[in-house]
Amino acid sequence: MDINSNNLVNMSMINNTKKFDNIKTDKLEEEQLKKVSDEFEAFFLKQIMDISLKSTKVAGEGAGSDIIKGMYTQAVSDNSTGSLGISNMLYEFLSRNNKQG
Repeated sequence: MDINSNNLVNMSMINNTKKFDNIKTDKLEEEQLKKVSDEFEAFFLKQIMDISLKSTKVAGEGAGSDIIKGMYTQAVSDNSTGSLGISNMLYEFLSRNNKQG
């Protein structure tokens, strides 16, 4: 199998990004865009916390510690949405670029 740019890039992923081309700027869609931006920031923060707490014993040791740690990182990330500013930057970027088109 030859390695080239055609088999390194998943073209279906690139084609799926065209879904943002038709986003209109009415109130309902702006609220949905803000919600998706907030959810992305929560997901991003959870991933960072999961990695950083992986080797800690913040939830104790044993079989249930991973479950407790997962619940803790999920609760913190959900309640911290908007505090990093990532969701605001993403929302502004997407809404500004969709208004130009």
